Amino acid sequence: MNSCQLSLPISHPLTSISNATVTPLPTMSDILQASRAQKLDLHLKTVGPFFRITATSLVTEKELGRAEGFVRLWVGGRILHLDSIKLRRETLGMEKSIFGLGLFIGALAIRYGYDCGCKTAQLLAINDSDLYHSKLVRFYTRLGFKPVCEVTGSSIGDVGHMLVWGGVGTRMDASVEELMIKWCTRFRAPHK
Repeated sequence: MNSCQLSLPISHPLTSISNATVTPLPTMSDILQASRAQKLDLHLKTVGPFFRITATSLVTEKELGRAEGFVRLWVGGRILHLDSIKLRRETLGMEKSIFGLGLFIGALAIRYGYDCGCKTAQLLAINDSDLYHSKLVRFYTRLGFKPVCEVTGSSIGDVGHMLVWGGVGTRMDASVEELMIKWCTRFRAPHK
């Protein structure tokens, strides 16, 4: 599998310990195997700090969605910058919901960020329309993201966000490890 171009040692554990029980986090292989069980083929491509994930139907061989972003160094450590996720309209008629397809693509991105040593994932729930924006914020909140600030373009402080994210909306953050813990049972193979 692809590795990060930044070659600093990763110090966090491969498992999470909570209430004295060990919860194994899903591996890249777990996520890819779970996606194939849903007839999805996920591919991760990296160039330097940038990544692209594509989801293709194993039945039709058509691309169903993609996500793009990058890993960046910041004062508090590495950050997984989730720039965009695009899902095709054809996915509306699939047995898998968009939430399911987006979850698979997102899981691979989050695992990649975890493997790169990222502690935080960041995104902008774009505000193209009030209805769509509120759905995006609810979607990402259900996944485990928390609103950080509203980027409206009405203040000088918004300029930096608008340059980085390319629009206005709700800036949201999540702990990479907490996302993996929250969704791990969805991607772990059942014990035999």
